[in-house]
Formats: sequence, structure tokens, C-alpha cells
Amino acid sequence: MDHPENSEEYKGLQVNKGVAQQSIVNPYLNRKRFKRVEHTVDELVSGILKGDVTMLSQAITLVESMIPEHQEKAQQVIEKCLPYACNSVRIGISGVPGAGKSTSIDQFGLHVLNNYGGKLAVLAIDPSSERSKGSILGDKTRMEKLAVHPKAFIRPSPSAGSLGGVARKTRETIILCEAAGYDKIFVETVGVGQSETACHSMVDFFLLLQVAGTGDELQGIKRGIMEISDAIVINKCDGDNVKRCEMAAQGFRNALHFFPMPESGWQRKVLTYSGFYGYGIKEIWDMIYEYFDFVKENGYFEYRRHEQNKYWMYETIDNALRNSFYHNPEIKASLKKMEECVQNGEMTSFVAAHKLFEQYIKR
Repeated sequence: MDHPENSEEYKGLQVNKGVAQQSIVNPYLNRKRFKRVEHTVDELVSGILKGDVTMLSQAITLVESMIPEHQEKAQQVIEKCLPYACNSVRIGISGVPGAGKSTSIDQFGLHVLNNYGGKLAVLAIDPSSERSKGSILGDKTRMEKLAVHPKAFIRPSPSAGSLGGVARKTRETIILCEAAGYDKIFVETVGVGQSETACHSMVDFFLLLQVAGTGDELQGIKRGIMEISDAIVINKCDGDNVKRCEMAAQGFRNALHFFPMPESGWQRKVLTYSGFYGYGIKEIWDMIYEYFDFVKENGYFEYRRHEQNKYWMYETIDNALRNSFYHNPEIKASLKKMEECVQNGEMTSFVAAHKLFEQYIKR
């Protein structure tokens, strides 16, 4: 359209037509180059068994996906990888935020790979925001040495609200990593303190990292996480903090006397070390392998694996029932009405839940 300034009234003034808005996308961009290749189940399984990290990562992404088609495909991959799994030692590492979990894993991983060989997979669980539902997934930046090691694989995953600071699909991810040839698995949890049973139910050894100054013996007894720990390690035992760490270690030893002997028959130990300087790492791993020798000799290692399999069968049933309940069309329609009844004080939360459950059973 011509500008009105070009009319006879404005002789001597001429305005040129504007330039069309250019696309923000590069017209020479080859989109086919960036198209993700969808691999079949057999291709993923073959790549995993060969130790292909790319195939392993894509399979883990399918496991973590909430899309039903991805979940179905992931289950097929897991089923075919299962015969090649269960050939690793699984170690859970937890502790309060700031205890040095990522730094410790970096040091522990290098020590294990340099002294015992094999391959190491680190499944680092990152807390998800309750508001935005997002996660930073930045644990690899704090594992500088391990992140560039050719025999190490680090996979940060969002907790996505999972209980115990362990991602919902971590158990299945362990199977894929074992099938890929990783004979040592580290599971780093969020470190929420009281709800670590999910991690304990998928590892062979549970290590609790602590720092000095977190309370006396009574506080130690109150921590439920100590009861499921196989060993406690006081981190940051260096410089002026050595004496405080030794006192904290003695406090934890005193607290452990009030707990019953674990099923394994293993006497829990409390050690001190420095993750920053690397002091005391050998003593910790001598203790961990002493534990494995102990539980394999008395048969508890296999017993615990069988109990874990049974536990996760029931957990899967619980999740399936929960998903079936909330995705039922009739229940979806009734939920809103029941919410209004509860908010208006017409019935209690327990009665409303009972009525919904009865409706689900009778459908």
C-alpha cells in the first residue's frame, strides 16, 4: 500500500515502501541434520550390550518419559536387557545437603576405577522444584574428574517428586547400566533425610555422609536414616575441623549402640575423611569391600537382592493402581464434585475418599 505522504499534497516528499519482516529462522538451515533418529527396540538393546553410551542414554530417556508409547518401548528394552543385568555392586550415597555428596562421588569413582578397574555408572538424582517442576541437573559440573573419565557414565535425573529422593525410574535405569557393562553403580540421592527407603531398596550398600556439628547422640538416634545405613562417613575432616569431626564420629558411634543389630549381622562403622583433599578414601573402600565379603559369605547379599525384587513388584502394583484410579473417566468426573463437598464442609476428606474408592471398585 502506498504511503499517504506520496500524495499530491506532499510534493517533494517521497517515502519508500518498507522492507518485509525477515524470518528469525536461518533460511539455509538444514532441518534434516537435526532430526532425531528413532531407534527400534532391537537397535537400542544391541547398542546397550555393546556399551554404546548414546544408545544407553536414549534408552534411559525412554524409561524416564511419561508418554505411554515411550514407556511401552522402554519396558521391551528392559525385558531384553534383564538377562544381562544383576552383575554389579550397587552403592547408595546419601547425606544432608552440603555434606559433599558430589565431591565424594568424584573422589570415590576415581579411586575405584584406578584401583579396581571395571566401569562405573553414577545415577545422580537432582531435586525438582515444587513450583516450576524443573531441575538444574548440574551434578556433572561438580564431578569434574569423573565426568571426563572414559570408563565413567554420569546420568543426572530429576527426582520429579519421588519419595526418598530417588527418581521413579532409577531401578530400571540400573538394569540398563548393568547390561551395558557397568559393574559398579553409584546412586546419589537428594538427601532429604527421613525418606531414603526407596534408595535402600535398590542398592547393596547404603553409605550415609555426614558433617560435624549436626547434633548430639540423641539427634542421631532420632534420625531414621541411620537405621538403614550400612556405614556413616564424616566428611570435611581437614584443617581446623579434624577435632570436631572426631567428636562427631564418636557421637554417631554412641548413637548406633541404641539401634538393633541389622539383618545382615554387619556391625556398622563410622569413619572420617576429607573429600576435598582425598584423605581416608582407601580406608572407606577397604571397609565397603569388607562388607561385601561378609554378606556374600553369610548369604545375606543374595537374600537382600531377592527381597528388593519382591519390594519393587509391590511398588509397581501400587503405582499401577494409582495411575488406573486417577485416569479413570468416571473418577475424574466425580473428583471435582467431591472436592466441592469437602470444601463446603458437607463431608469429611476421609468419607469423600472412601466414596470415590467404592465407586472405582464397583465400576
